[in-house]
Amino acid sequence: MAEFDFDLFTIGAGSGGVAASRRAASYGARVAICEGSRVGGTCVIRGCVPKKLLVYAAQFRDGFEDSCGYGWSHHAAAFDWGALIARKDAEIDRLNGLYIKMLETSGVRLFTGFGRIVDRHTVEVDGKRYTARNILIATGGWPTRLDIPGIEHTITSNEALDLKTLPHSIIIIGGGYIAVEFAGIFRGLGAEVTLMIRGDELLNGFDDDIRIALAQELRKRGITIVNRARPVKIEHGPGGCTVTDHLGREHSAGLVMSATGRRPNTSGLGLESVGITVNEAGAIPVDEWSRTSVDSIYAIGDVTDRMALTPIAIAEGRALAETLFNDTPSTISYDNVPTAVFSLPPLGTVGLTEAEARRRHAKVDIYKAGFRPMKHTLSGRDERVLMKLVVDGESQRVLGCHMMGMDAPEIVQALGIALNCGATKRDFDRTIALHPSTAEEFVLMREKVPDPTAKDL
Repeated sequence: MAEFDFDLFTIGAGSGGVAASRRAASYGARVAICEGSRVGGTCVIRGCVPKKLLVYAAQFRDGFEDSCGYGWSHHAAAFDWGALIARKDAEIDRLNGLYIKMLETSGVRLFTGFGRIVDRHTVEVDGKRYTARNILIATGGWPTRLDIPGIEHTITSNEALDLKTLPHSIIIIGGGYIAVEFAGIFRGLGAEVTLMIRGDELLNGFDDDIRIALAQELRKRGITIVNRARPVKIEHGPGGCTVTDHLGREHSAGLVMSATGRRPNTSGLGLESVGITVNEAGAIPVDEWSRTSVDSIYAIGDVTDRMALTPIAIAEGRALAETLFNDTPSTISYDNVPTAVFSLPPLGTVGLTEAEARRRHAKVDIYKAGFRPMKHTLSGRDERVLMKLVVDGESQRVLGCHMMGMDAPEIVQALGIALNCGATKRDFDRTIALHPSTAEEFVLMREKVPDPTAKDL
Protein backbone atom coordinates (compact mmCIF):
# COMPACT_ATOMS: atom_id res chain seq x y z
CA MET A 1 0.00 0.00 0.00
CA ALA A 2 1.38 3.39 -1.02
CA GLU A 3 2.49 5.74 1.74
CA PHE A 4 0.72 8.67 0.06
CA ASP A 5 -2.25 9.03 -2.30
CA PHE A 6 -0.09 10.99 -4.75
CA ASP A 7 3.55 11.79 -5.39
CA LEU A 8 2.62 15.38 -6.28
CA PHE A 9 -0.48 17.39 -5.53
CA THR A 10 -0.63 20.75 -7.32
CA ILE A 11 -2.88 23.56 -6.10
CA GLY A 12 -3.78 25.74 -9.08
CA ALA A 13 -4.23 24.70 -12.71
CA GLY A 14 -2.72 27.68 -14.45
CA SER A 15 0.13 27.53 -16.95
CA GLY A 16 2.80 26.75 -14.35
CA GLY A 17 0.79 24.20 -12.39
CA VAL A 18 -0.32 22.36 -15.50
CA ALA A 19 3.22 22.30 -16.93
CA ALA A 20 4.70 20.93 -13.71
CA SER A 21 1.97 18.32 -13.30
CA ARG A 22 2.11 17.03 -16.85
CA ARG A 23 5.90 16.81 -16.83
CA ALA A 24 5.88 14.99 -13.48
CA ALA A 25 3.24 12.53 -14.72
CA SER A 26 5.30 11.85 -17.84
CA TYR A 27 8.04 10.50 -15.54
CA GLY A 28 5.63 8.09 -13.88
CA ALA A 29 4.67 10.18 -10.86
CA ARG A 30 1.14 9.90 -9.48
CA VAL A 31 -0.11 13.45 -9.85
CA ALA A 32 -3.25 15.34 -8.88
CA ILE A 33 -4.16 18.94 -9.48
CA CYS A 34 -7.03 21.06 -8.17
CA GLU A 35 -8.59 24.23 -9.53
CA GLY A 36 -11.41 26.29 -8.07
CA SER A 37 -11.97 28.27 -11.26
CA ARG A 38 -11.36 27.34 -14.89
CA VAL A 39 -8.35 25.32 -15.95
CA GLY A 40 -5.82 27.52 -17.73
CA GLY A 41 -5.22 30.17 -15.10
CA THR A 42 -4.66 33.88 -15.48
CA CYS A 43 -2.84 33.76 -18.81
CA VAL A 44 -5.33 31.62 -20.69
CA ILE A 45 -8.61 32.60 -19.04
CA ARG A 46 -8.33 36.21 -17.86
CA GLY A 47 -4.95 37.56 -18.92
CA CYS A 48 -2.45 37.26 -21.75
CA VAL A 49 -4.51 35.36 -24.30
CA PRO A 50 -7.90 37.16 -24.17
CA LYS A 51 -6.15 40.50 -23.74
CA LYS A 52 -4.03 40.01 -26.85
CA LEU A 53 -7.11 39.00 -28.84
CA LEU A 54 -8.58 42.39 -27.90
CA VAL A 55 -5.30 44.07 -28.87
CA TYR A 56 -5.60 42.49 -32.32
CA ALA A 57 -9.13 43.88 -32.57
CA ALA A 58 -7.93 47.37 -31.67
CA GLN A 59 -5.17 47.23 -34.30
CA PHE A 60 -7.71 46.99 -37.12
CA ARG A 61 -8.56 50.65 -36.61
CA ASP A 62 -5.03 51.56 -37.71
CA GLY A 63 -5.21 49.12 -40.59
CA PHE A 64 -8.40 50.63 -41.98
CA GLU A 65 -7.00 54.14 -41.71
CA ASP A 66 -3.58 53.27 -43.13
CA SER A 67 -5.02 51.38 -46.10
CA CYS A 68 -6.12 54.61 -47.75
CA GLY A 69 -2.49 55.55 -48.33
CA TYR A 70 -2.04 52.32 -50.25
CA GLY A 71 -4.86 52.82 -52.71
CA TRP A 72 -7.73 51.22 -50.86
CA SER A 73 -10.91 53.24 -50.98
CA HIS A 74 -12.06 54.66 -47.68
CA HIS A 75 -14.96 52.94 -46.04
CA ALA A 76 -16.57 53.31 -42.64
CA ALA A 77 -16.06 50.04 -40.80
CA ALA A 78 -18.54 49.23 -38.06
CA PHE A 79 -17.33 47.65 -34.83
CA ASP A 80 -19.44 45.28 -32.72
CA TRP A 81 -18.11 44.87 -29.17
CA GLY A 82 -20.60 42.09 -28.39
CA ALA A 83 -19.46 40.05 -31.37
CA LEU A 84 -15.81 40.44 -30.35
CA ILE A 85 -16.44 39.31 -26.79
CA ALA A 86 -18.49 36.34 -28.01
CA ARG A 87 -15.68 35.22 -30.33
CA LYS A 88 -13.13 35.76 -27.57
CA ASP A 89 -15.22 33.70 -25.15
CA ALA A 90 -15.51 30.86 -27.65
CA GLU A 91 -11.74 30.75 -28.03
CA ILE A 92 -11.20 30.76 -24.25
CA ASP A 93 -13.74 27.93 -23.92
CA ARG A 94 -11.78 25.98 -26.53
CA LEU A 95 -8.49 26.51 -24.70
CA ASN A 96 -10.05 25.62 -21.35
CA GLY A 97 -11.25 22.33 -22.83
CA LEU A 98 -7.85 21.72 -24.40
CA TYR A 99 -6.07 22.18 -21.07
CA ILE A 100 -8.48 19.76 -19.37
CA LYS A 101 -7.88 17.23 -22.15
CA MET A 102 -4.10 17.62 -21.83
CA LEU A 103 -4.30 16.81 -18.12
CA GLU A 104 -6.45 13.76 -18.81
CA THR A 105 -4.18 12.37 -21.52
CA SER A 106 -1.14 12.99 -19.30
CA GLY A 107 -2.65 10.92 -16.53
CA VAL A 108 -3.07 13.84 -14.12
CA ARG A 109 -6.15 13.60 -11.92
CA LEU A 110 -8.14 16.85 -11.83
CA PHE A 111 -10.18 17.86 -8.79
CA THR A 112 -12.62 20.77 -9.09
CA GLY A 113 -12.45 23.03 -6.06
CA PHE A 114 -10.12 25.28 -4.11
CA GLY A 115 -7.27 23.53 -2.36
CA ARG A 116 -6.24 24.16 1.25
CA ILE A 117 -3.10 22.83 2.91
CA VAL A 118 -3.90 20.89 6.08
CA ASP A 119 -0.39 19.75 6.94
CA ARG A 120 2.95 19.23 5.17
CA HIS A 121 1.59 16.23 3.24
CA THR A 122 -2.18 16.83 3.09
CA VAL A 123 -4.44 18.94 0.88
CA GLU A 124 -8.18 19.39 1.36
CA VAL A 125 -10.46 20.00 -1.63
CA ASP A 126 -14.21 20.37 -1.29
CA GLY A 127 -14.19 18.76 2.15
CA LYS A 128 -12.11 15.73 1.11
CA ARG A 129 -8.49 15.20 2.08
CA TYR A 130 -5.67 13.77 -0.03
CA THR A 131 -2.10 13.02 0.94
CA ALA A 132 0.94 13.70 -1.20
CA ARG A 133 4.67 13.25 -0.86
CA ASN A 134 5.11 16.71 -2.37
CA ILE A 135 2.71 19.67 -2.58
CA LEU A 136 3.07 22.39 -5.20
CA ILE A 137 1.47 25.81 -4.83
CA ALA A 138 0.78 27.42 -8.21
CA THR A 139 -2.14 29.73 -7.46
CA GLY A 140 -0.89 32.80 -9.36
CA GLY A 141 -1.91 36.37 -8.61
CA TRP A 142 -5.00 38.55 -8.44
CA PRO A 143 -5.65 42.23 -9.25
CA THR A 144 -5.35 44.69 -6.36
CA ARG A 145 -7.37 47.85 -5.74
CA LEU A 146 -6.53 51.04 -3.91
CA ASP A 147 -7.99 51.44 -0.44
CA ILE A 148 -10.02 54.60 -1.11
CA PRO A 149 -13.72 55.48 -0.82
CA GLY A 150 -15.73 54.33 -3.82
CA ILE A 151 -13.15 51.87 -5.13
CA GLU A 152 -15.95 49.28 -5.37
CA HIS A 153 -17.25 51.21 -8.38
CA THR A 154 -14.15 50.30 -10.42
CA ILE A 155 -13.45 47.29 -12.59
CA THR A 156 -10.15 45.41 -12.85
CA SER A 157 -8.54 43.64 -15.77
CA ASN A 158 -10.71 40.62 -14.94
CA GLU A 159 -13.98 42.45 -15.59
CA ALA A 160 -12.57 44.51 -18.45
CA LEU A 161 -12.43 41.38 -20.58
CA ASP A 162 -16.12 40.62 -20.08
CA LEU A 163 -17.89 43.98 -20.29
CA LYS A 164 -21.35 43.79 -21.84
CA THR A 165 -20.85 47.06 -23.70
CA LEU A 166 -17.90 49.19 -24.74
CA PRO A 167 -17.68 52.30 -22.52
CA HIS A 168 -17.81 55.66 -24.28
CA SER A 169 -15.06 56.87 -21.94
CA ILE A 170 -12.82 55.29 -19.31
CA ILE A 171 -10.31 56.40 -16.70
CA ILE A 172 -7.60 53.83 -16.05
CA ILE A 173 -5.84 54.24 -12.72
CA GLY A 174 -2.28 52.97 -13.01
CA GLY A 175 0.70 53.23 -15.33
CA GLY A 176 1.96 49.66 -15.56
CA TYR A 177 1.78 47.29 -18.49
CA ILE A 178 -1.82 46.25 -17.82
CA ALA A 179 -2.99 49.88 -17.71
CA VAL A 180 -1.08 50.77 -20.87
CA GLU A 181 -2.32 47.75 -22.79
CA PHE A 182 -5.97 48.34 -21.92
CA ALA A 183 -5.57 52.02 -22.75
CA GLY A 184 -4.60 50.99 -26.27
CA ILE A 185 -7.44 48.48 -26.51
CA PHE A 186 -10.20 50.86 -25.41
CA ARG A 187 -8.84 53.78 -27.44
CA GLY A 188 -8.40 51.65 -30.54
CA LEU A 189 -11.99 50.46 -30.28
CA GLY A 190 -13.36 53.97 -29.98
CA ALA A 191 -13.49 54.99 -26.31
CA GLU A 192 -12.07 58.19 -24.84
CA VAL A 193 -9.24 57.13 -22.53
CA THR A 194 -7.48 58.81 -19.60
CA LEU A 195 -4.51 57.25 -17.84
CA MET A 196 -4.02 58.49 -14.26
CA ILE A 197 -0.55 57.76 -12.87
CA ARG A 198 1.21 58.59 -9.60
CA GLY A 199 4.64 59.24 -11.09
CA ASP A 200 6.05 61.29 -13.93
CA GLU A 201 6.15 58.54 -16.54
CA LEU A 202 4.51 55.24 -17.44
CA LEU A 203 5.96 51.77 -16.94
CA ASN A 204 8.26 51.89 -13.94
CA GLY A 205 11.18 49.53 -14.39
CA PHE A 206 11.39 49.87 -18.18
CA ASP A 207 14.11 51.81 -19.96
CA ASP A 208 13.51 55.55 -19.56
CA ASP A 209 13.85 56.40 -23.26
CA ILE A 210 11.24 53.78 -24.14
CA ARG A 211 8.89 54.99 -21.40
CA ILE A 212 9.02 58.58 -22.62
CA ALA A 213 8.67 57.63 -26.27
CA LEU A 214 5.62 55.47 -25.63
CA ALA A 215 3.87 58.25 -23.72
CA GLN A 216 4.37 60.52 -26.72
CA GLU A 217 2.83 57.95 -29.05
CA LEU A 218 -0.14 57.36 -26.75
CA ARG A 219 -0.85 61.08 -26.64
CA LYS A 220 -0.77 61.19 -30.45
CA ARG A 221 -3.54 58.61 -30.39
CA GLY A 222 -5.67 60.83 -28.21
CA ILE A 223 -5.01 59.16 -24.87
CA THR A 224 -4.86 61.66 -22.02
CA ILE A 225 -2.12 61.02 -19.44
CA VAL A 226 -2.59 62.71 -16.09
CA ASN A 227 0.68 62.31 -14.19
CA ARG A 228 1.56 63.01 -10.57
CA ALA A 229 -2.07 62.34 -9.63
CA ARG A 230 -3.14 60.24 -6.65
CA PRO A 231 -6.83 59.24 -6.55
CA VAL A 232 -8.46 59.78 -3.15
CA LYS A 233 -12.16 59.25 -3.88
CA ILE A 234 -14.44 57.76 -6.54
CA GLU A 235 -18.12 58.63 -6.83
CA HIS A 236 -20.68 56.90 -9.00
CA GLY A 237 -23.62 58.65 -10.60
CA PRO A 238 -26.13 58.26 -13.45
CA GLY A 239 -23.59 59.32 -16.07
CA GLY A 240 -20.67 57.27 -14.83
CA CYS A 241 -17.93 57.92 -12.30
CA THR A 242 -15.92 60.87 -11.01
CA VAL A 243 -12.42 60.41 -9.64
CA THR A 244 -11.12 63.08 -7.27
CA ASP A 245 -7.35 63.32 -6.99
CA HIS A 246 -5.17 64.54 -4.11
CA LEU A 247 -5.19 68.09 -5.50
CA GLY A 248 -8.97 68.21 -5.48
CA ARG A 249 -9.31 67.94 -9.25
CA GLU A 250 -12.24 65.93 -10.59
CA HIS A 251 -11.95 63.57 -13.57
CA SER A 252 -15.12 62.05 -15.02
CA ALA A 253 -15.76 59.11 -17.34
CA GLY A 254 -18.33 56.44 -18.03
CA LEU A 255 -16.19 53.77 -16.39
CA VAL A 256 -13.16 53.58 -14.10
CA MET A 257 -10.65 50.75 -14.23
CA SER A 258 -8.23 49.95 -11.42
CA ALA A 259 -4.90 48.72 -12.79
CA THR A 260 -2.63 49.34 -9.83
CA GLY A 261 -0.92 45.98 -9.70
CA ARG A 262 -1.44 42.35 -8.78
CA ARG A 263 -0.88 40.45 -5.55
CA PRO A 264 0.06 36.79 -5.01
CA ASN A 265 -3.05 34.67 -4.51
CA THR A 266 -2.39 33.12 -1.10
CA SER A 267 -5.67 33.78 0.71
CA GLY A 268 -7.29 30.67 2.14
CA LEU A 269 -4.39 28.36 1.26
CA GLY A 270 -3.76 27.37 4.86
CA LEU A 271 -0.12 28.41 4.81
CA GLU A 272 -0.27 29.24 8.50
CA SER A 273 -1.08 25.61 9.28
CA VAL A 274 2.41 24.56 8.20
CA GLY A 275 4.30 27.69 9.23
CA ILE A 276 4.86 29.21 5.79
CA THR A 277 4.94 33.01 6.00
CA VAL A 278 4.61 35.45 3.10
CA ASN A 279 6.76 38.54 2.59
CA GLU A 280 5.65 42.18 2.58
CA ALA A 281 4.36 41.84 -0.97
CA GLY A 282 2.27 38.83 0.01
CA ALA A 283 4.49 36.42 -1.93
CA ILE A 284 5.79 33.04 -0.81
CA PRO A 285 9.59 33.06 -0.48
CA VAL A 286 11.28 30.09 -2.15
CA ASP A 287 14.82 28.97 -2.83
CA GLU A 288 16.40 28.30 -6.23
CA TRP A 289 14.72 24.88 -6.29
CA SER A 290 11.24 26.45 -5.73
CA ARG A 291 11.20 24.98 -2.21
CA THR A 292 9.36 26.87 0.52
CA SER A 293 10.39 26.88 4.19
CA VAL A 294 8.71 23.45 4.41
CA ASP A 295 10.79 20.87 2.55
CA SER A 296 7.81 18.96 1.10
CA ILE A 297 6.01 22.07 -0.17
CA TYR A 298 7.03 24.01 -3.27
CA ALA A 299 5.74 27.10 -5.04
CA ILE A 300 6.15 28.48 -8.56
CA GLY A 301 4.92 31.36 -10.68
CA ASP A 302 3.24 34.59 -9.66
CA VAL A 303 2.54 33.38 -6.12
CA THR A 304 6.28 33.50 -5.35
CA ASP A 305 8.74 36.35 -4.83
CA ARG A 306 10.36 35.93 -8.24
CA MET A 307 9.46 37.03 -11.79
CA ALA A 308 5.73 37.19 -12.64
CA LEU A 309 5.65 35.97 -16.25
CA THR A 310 3.80 32.98 -17.70
CA PRO A 311 6.86 31.47 -19.45
CA ILE A 312 8.78 31.77 -16.17
CA ALA A 313 6.07 29.85 -14.30
CA ILE A 314 6.13 27.14 -16.97
CA ALA A 315 9.94 26.88 -16.85
CA GLU A 316 9.91 26.76 -13.04
CA GLY A 317 7.28 24.03 -13.09
CA ARG A 318 9.15 21.88 -15.57
CA ALA A 319 12.44 22.36 -13.70
CA LEU A 320 10.74 21.21 -10.50
CA ALA A 321 9.42 18.07 -12.20
CA GLU A 322 12.91 17.31 -13.54
CA THR A 323 14.36 17.73 -10.07
CA LEU A 324 11.81 15.65 -8.17
CA PHE A 325 10.89 12.94 -10.65
CA ASN A 326 13.59 12.62 -13.33
CA ASP A 327 16.75 12.67 -11.19
CA THR A 328 17.86 15.80 -13.08
CA PRO A 329 18.27 18.64 -10.59
CA SER A 330 17.29 21.77 -12.52
CA THR A 331 16.98 25.48 -11.88
CA ILE A 332 16.27 28.33 -14.28
CA SER A 333 17.97 31.61 -15.03
CA TYR A 334 16.19 34.93 -14.59
CA ASP A 335 18.73 36.85 -16.67
CA ASN A 336 17.97 38.14 -20.15
CA VAL A 337 14.29 37.20 -20.07
CA PRO A 338 12.51 38.84 -23.05
CA THR A 339 9.36 40.73 -22.13
CA ALA A 340 6.78 42.68 -24.10
CA VAL A 341 4.08 45.26 -23.56
CA PHE A 342 1.30 44.86 -26.11
CA SER A 343 0.56 48.54 -26.19
CA LEU A 344 -0.16 50.44 -29.39
CA PRO A 345 2.62 50.67 -30.53
CA PRO A 346 4.08 47.66 -28.71
CA LEU A 347 7.30 47.38 -26.73
CA GLY A 348 9.88 44.62 -26.61
CA THR A 349 12.77 44.49 -24.18
CA VAL A 350 15.45 42.07 -23.04
CA GLY A 351 18.38 42.53 -20.70
CA LEU A 352 19.39 45.58 -18.67
CA THR A 353 17.96 49.06 -18.96
CA GLU A 354 20.44 51.90 -19.30
CA ALA A 355 19.94 52.85 -15.64
CA GLU A 356 20.52 49.28 -14.46
CA ALA A 357 23.62 48.96 -16.62
CA ARG A 358 25.13 52.18 -15.26
CA ARG A 359 24.63 50.94 -11.70
CA ARG A 360 26.41 47.65 -12.45
CA HIS A 361 29.15 48.61 -14.92
CA ALA A 362 31.92 51.21 -14.83
CA LYS A 363 31.44 52.21 -18.46
CA VAL A 364 28.34 51.91 -20.62
CA ASP A 365 27.92 52.65 -24.32
CA ILE A 366 24.49 53.56 -25.67
CA TYR A 367 23.28 53.32 -29.25
CA LYS A 368 19.88 54.64 -30.32
CA ALA A 369 17.89 54.94 -33.52
CA GLY A 370 14.56 56.72 -33.91
CA PHE A 371 12.74 56.92 -37.21
CA ARG A 372 9.45 56.77 -39.05
CA PRO A 373 8.87 53.18 -40.22
CA MET A 374 8.71 52.53 -43.95
CA LYS A 375 5.06 51.54 -43.79
CA HIS A 376 4.03 55.03 -42.76
CA THR A 377 5.78 56.79 -45.62
CA LEU A 378 2.60 56.08 -47.60
CA SER A 379 0.04 55.74 -44.82
CA GLY A 380 0.96 59.16 -43.47
CA ARG A 381 0.62 58.02 -39.87
CA ASP A 382 2.68 60.06 -37.40
CA GLU A 383 4.21 57.16 -35.51
CA ARG A 384 7.85 56.63 -34.64
CA VAL A 385 10.04 53.64 -33.88
CA LEU A 386 12.69 53.76 -31.18
CA MET A 387 15.44 51.14 -30.89
CA LYS A 388 18.20 51.06 -28.32
CA LEU A 389 21.26 48.99 -27.47
CA VAL A 390 22.91 49.05 -24.04
CA VAL A 391 26.54 47.86 -24.23
CA ASP A 392 29.23 47.20 -21.64
CA GLY A 393 31.85 49.81 -22.54
CA GLU A 394 34.74 47.57 -21.49
CA SER A 395 33.88 44.08 -22.77
CA GLN A 396 31.53 45.37 -25.51
CA ARG A 397 29.02 42.69 -24.56
CA VAL A 398 25.47 43.74 -25.37
CA LEU A 399 23.64 44.09 -22.06
CA GLY A 400 20.19 45.18 -23.22
CA CYS A 401 18.00 45.61 -26.28
CA HIS A 402 14.90 47.81 -26.18
CA MET A 403 12.38 48.66 -28.87
CA MET A 404 9.13 50.52 -29.33
CA GLY A 405 7.35 49.96 -32.60
CA MET A 406 5.58 47.51 -34.85
CA ASP A 407 6.66 43.89 -34.33
CA ALA A 408 8.89 44.81 -31.36
CA PRO A 409 7.92 41.68 -29.35
CA GLU A 410 8.68 39.38 -32.30
CA ILE A 411 12.05 41.03 -32.95
CA VAL A 412 13.19 41.12 -29.32
CA GLN A 413 12.39 37.43 -28.81
CA ALA A 414 15.17 36.57 -31.26
CA LEU A 415 17.54 39.12 -29.73
CA GLY A 416 17.12 37.33 -26.41
CA ILE A 417 18.99 34.39 -27.92
CA ALA A 418 21.89 36.64 -28.86
CA LEU A 419 22.14 38.11 -25.37
CA ASN A 420 22.05 34.67 -23.76
CA CYS A 421 24.90 33.64 -26.06
CA GLY A 422 26.97 36.62 -24.88
CA ALA A 423 26.87 38.54 -28.16
CA THR A 424 29.06 41.63 -28.41
CA LYS A 425 28.47 44.85 -30.29
CA ARG A 426 30.92 43.58 -32.91
CA ASP A 427 28.75 40.47 -33.37
CA PHE A 428 25.81 42.75 -34.07
CA ASP A 429 27.90 44.93 -36.41
CA ARG A 430 29.19 42.03 -38.50
CA THR A 431 25.69 40.63 -39.01
CA ILE A 432 24.38 41.51 -42.47
CA ALA A 433 21.20 43.56 -42.41
CA LEU A 434 17.94 42.13 -43.72
CA HIS A 435 16.71 44.93 -45.96
CA PRO A 436 14.22 46.51 -46.04
CA SER A 437 13.07 45.76 -42.50
CA THR A 438 12.75 47.53 -39.21
CA ALA A 439 14.78 44.87 -37.40
CA GLU A 440 17.87 45.62 -39.50
CA GLU A 441 18.46 48.80 -37.52
CA PHE A 442 19.69 46.71 -34.60
CA VAL A 443 22.74 45.70 -36.68
CA LEU A 444 23.25 49.11 -38.32
CA MET A 445 23.66 51.40 -35.30
CA ARG A 446 27.24 52.72 -35.31
CA GLU A 447 27.23 56.11 -33.56
CA LYS A 448 27.36 56.07 -29.78
CA VAL A 449 25.18 58.44 -27.85
CA PRO A 450 27.38 60.97 -25.99
CA ASP A 451 27.99 60.04 -22.37
CA PRO A 452 25.72 61.89 -19.96
CA THR A 453 27.14 64.64 -17.83
CA ALA A 454 27.16 64.36 -14.04
CA LYS A 455 23.95 66.34 -13.73
CA ASP A 456 22.19 63.99 -16.16
CA LEU A 457 22.88 60.88 -14.05
